[in-house]
Amino acid sequence: MADVARLAGVSHMTVSRVLNNHTAVREETRRRVLAAIKELGYQPNTAARALATRRSGVIGVLTIDTTLYGPAGTLYAVENAARRAGFSLTITSIKTVDPRSAAEGLDRLTSQAVEGIVVIAPSSQIGQALSPLHHRVPMVTAGDALAGDVPAVYVDQAGGARLATNHLLEHGAERIWHIAGPRSWLHAQARARGWRSALKAAGLQSPGVLYGDWTPASGYRAGLLLVEKIQEVDAVFVANDQMALGVLRAFHEHGIRVPRDVLLVGFDDIPEAAYFAPPLTTIRQDFAAVGEHAIRLLISEISGEAAQNSYVVPAQLIVRQSSIRRSH
Repeated sequence: MADVARLAGVSHMTVSRVLNNHTAVREETRRRVLAAIKELGYQPNTAARALATRRSGVIGVLTIDTTLYGPAGTLYAVENAARRAGFSLTITSIKTVDPRSAAEGLDRLTSQAVEGIVVIAPSSQIGQALSPLHHRVPMVTAGDALAGDVPAVYVDQAGGARLATNHLLEHGAERIWHIAGPRSWLHAQARARGWRSALKAAGLQSPGVLYGDWTPASGYRAGLLLVEKIQEVDAVFVANDQMALGVLRAFHEHGIRVPRDVLLVGFDDIPEAAYFAPPLTTIRQDFAAVGEHAIRLLISEISGEAAQNSYVVPAQLIVRQSSIRRSH
């Protein structure tokens, strides 16, 4: 650190303030110190800094072991937001979604002296492990509200489902089926709830729910079941885009044309959705906003400030060809 101070022409204390993101440093001085750090390739000794300041500069993340678009997108957004705020991350993934695994994962994080924890695990079973620990370490959930006393940031899943269902209703569909995600996932529960509420508001009965596991293969299997009763299907709202891809494959194999015969809407707006055949109408989630607000809430908790209990990010309908039946 002394070499950095000498090259930048500042005091040892000023370098320390820059490293700790202290506000009492002029922007010109901050740039000069950062340039010196880069030129010298200086790496701060985080362990020593933690001992001196009782601040580790590390945020822990508990997440599930998955490559699914929603949790993976949320993790990426949280990491970017934490980095911009001057924190690094340590991540613990759990393979089994249950209270015991969650408690073990949280214990691993707290043993690393993290300043706070972000939980990205969209299952109702995880919430049981959070409340007992929240009084000991600042904590926020990102993606779902898992425990009543833990601040949460999440996309309005039910609202997104209502957008999707109302869009199909506006385009003439009445018998709108739903292919849901796993029953234990809060996202799946909320999307099914939003679908039902939109149909109820329109005075319509829910024709039926089929369940998948978020994969294209499960969507394909559900699509084959719908093929058998296609005369009872005007449209399908699918709880994620990967399962919608499987539905498209099943329909295509049996000569069912989307959108001419059946309208289709997914959820997530994965990068490939615009290149499905036909391009998929879907619901977009603003993961960047989730990550930004989650880190902001956590920093407020770390600082001892009163933080709002939750922040809900609106979902957005992205209209493409799969839900628009052209007149001939």
